[in-house]
Amino acid sequence: MPQDYNGSKPGLDFEPQRPQLYKLPTVDYHIPRFPNPEDSASATECGAHPALGDTSQPSPWESEKKDASVLEAQSPIHQDEVTYPEGGLAGWLVCFGSFSAMLACFGLMNTIGTFQAYLSEHQLKHMSESTIGWIFSVYVFLSFFCGIQIGPIFDAKGPKVLIASGGIMLSASMLLLGLCTQYYQFMLCFGILGGIGTSLLFTPAVSAIGHFFLLKRGYATGIAAAGGSVGGVIFPLMLQRLFPRVGFAWSTRIMGFIFILLCVTAQLLIRSRLPPKPGQSVSMDLRIFRDRSFAFATAGVFFMEWGLFVPITYLTTFALASGAIDPTFAYQLIAIFNAGSSLGRAVPGYLADKLGRFNSMVAMLGLCTATTMTLWLPAAILEPETPAARATIKGLAVAYAVLFGFASGSNISLTPVCVGQLCETSQYGRYYATCYTVVSFGTLTGIPIAGAILQATAGRYWGVVVWTGLCYTASFGMFIAARGCQVGWKLGVKY
Repeated sequence: MPQDYNGSKPGLDFEPQRPQLYKLPTVDYHIPRFPNPEDSASATECGAHPALGDTSQPSPWESEKKDASVLEAQSPIHQDEVTYPEGGLAGWLVCFGSFSAMLACFGLMNTIGTFQAYLSEHQLKHMSESTIGWIFSVYVFLSFFCGIQIGPIFDAKGPKVLIASGGIMLSASMLLLGLCTQYYQFMLCFGILGGIGTSLLFTPAVSAIGHFFLLKRGYATGIAAAGGSVGGVIFPLMLQRLFPRVGFAWSTRIMGFIFILLCVTAQLLIRSRLPPKPGQSVSMDLRIFRDRSFAFATAGVFFMEWGLFVPITYLTTFALASGAIDPTFAYQLIAIFNAGSSLGRAVPGYLADKLGRFNSMVAMLGLCTATTMTLWLPAAILEPETPAARATIKGLAVAYAVLFGFASGSNISLTPVCVGQLCETSQYGRYYATCYTVVSFGTLTGIPIAGAILQATAGRYWGVVVWTGLCYTASFGMFIAARGCQVGWKLGVKY
């Protein structure tokens, strides 16, 4: 098929077999790295697909992924499917809708420490911290575990039905919570109803961002995820003022009415852009774990979530038990934590687009580990016997809340874009849901394990702190391994 393409205008006279198409540079972000037949064996060992080395008879699954990667990066046709607005009115309205959804669902998730402290002093004061912790661990578990069905449904049907259902369930959970007096009632209302509602909300809220942003995806996701931290500042302070004035029942009802407003906003603004795929399966695809980089990343998120919800849940109770912090300020400490987290969700997301998503995640995980072991651990070990010791404990606790809040904020905002960098946009819901189905079992057990450690150390929090630090150390190592499998071990590579 001889034909001279010199001087032709871009996009004209295009033929699918044109060899120059495969020689153009590829997009840096989102498109996963698939090796050429000449790639070294080390690349294959670190998660590449060996079948791609034989281009004469590739498997249908691998051939589809390779063709989609090339066409998405280079093809001038089908622009509605392969280009990204990177903003515009439609894109930023979706981002604001996701912010509203996150303000409700992750705002509640970031407030579980306030509920844990209140219930342990009032309705469930006769029960242990570990037993009460199961309510919130089931809530967090269902928030992530249900994504195995919700993610593929988003890919196939879009976000509208999911957000409407999630908004109804989450709002109902808060409106009914004030009627609960027994342990099983709190478990059903908060743990199960609230957990499923949260999952129905946040999965499409996160996934929709990927339909409108590619190069700015980290920044946009960070802005949307900052809604959870804003809620984590507003709701604890609001509940602290409302509990003594209107009681527990009306305090939670007011939260329910706020959730209704936020969920209606999300329902109106969030939409998908890429065409739905009605025939899509909703079963878990274990073939995803053939890619070792994805397997390492999933393990990293598992350990990260195992440790993340321990400070969120127990920071307030630590402050109350320390003897150095008054109860009023103890409830405000979680708000300080979430204020730092709000910056930590937006700023690292912006830097991730400049320096690399995995690079930023590794750096923030290292900071989480360092602050836990150098700030929270000394505060947990010190005895409040003198005014100077009490002042030191309070100062360390505040510094930890701010710095760990900032560092851990990226745990939420960078996870979606790191997962998205390992897959194609049309399959993002499935990849993210598969990852968090595994991760959800960490969230189920992390809080009760910390409660059991607290009992084993006779109410001393140093064991809980060490557990948190070990979880983050393991996560740090897993993300380094995932990055190494994709781009090697050179520090200067942007990834």
